[in-house]
Amino acid sequence: MKKLKPVQKEQLKENIIFQRELEADVLARTIWGEARGEGSAGMMAVANVVMNRVKRGGWWGSSVIEVCQKPFQFSCWNKDDPNRRAVMAIDGGDIHFATALRIARRAVHGVLPDMTEGADHYHAAGVYPEWSRGERPVAVIGSHIFYRLKNI
Repeated sequence: MKKLKPVQKEQLKENIIFQRELEADVLARTIWGEARGEGSAGMMAVANVVMNRVKRGGWWGSSVIEVCQKPFQFSCWNKDDPNRRAVMAIDGGDIHFATALRIARRAVHGVLPDMTEGADHYHAAGVYPEWSRGERPVAVIGSHIFYRLKNI
């Protein structure tokens, strides 16, 4: 029987870096798919919502990837959303995606300030989802309205 060797510190560090880059990529695609027309502030706010959901855990998942790709939470990942194909194909050559990637990296490294006051939900202005009824917005950034729901 072959004896297992302990994971070396360098290998562990490489694995952590790889995982963070993977999370940053998925988060950047989510940011781009949801807020590429909202400017940097709007993109940062979407990143804040994802990271606030990661912190809360539970139903949404416990990692950036789980939260971003939770079915029917971020429409850009829905299989029937026309935006999904673009989200999967975009690369760093697009200036808005490059911005989203910089924001995502800051978020996964824990250095992106939360400009949403802990928001875990948002919607576009002019759209009134059922979950927003009776809820008080905590921020309005660009054309998105942000909420921190109490009863989740």
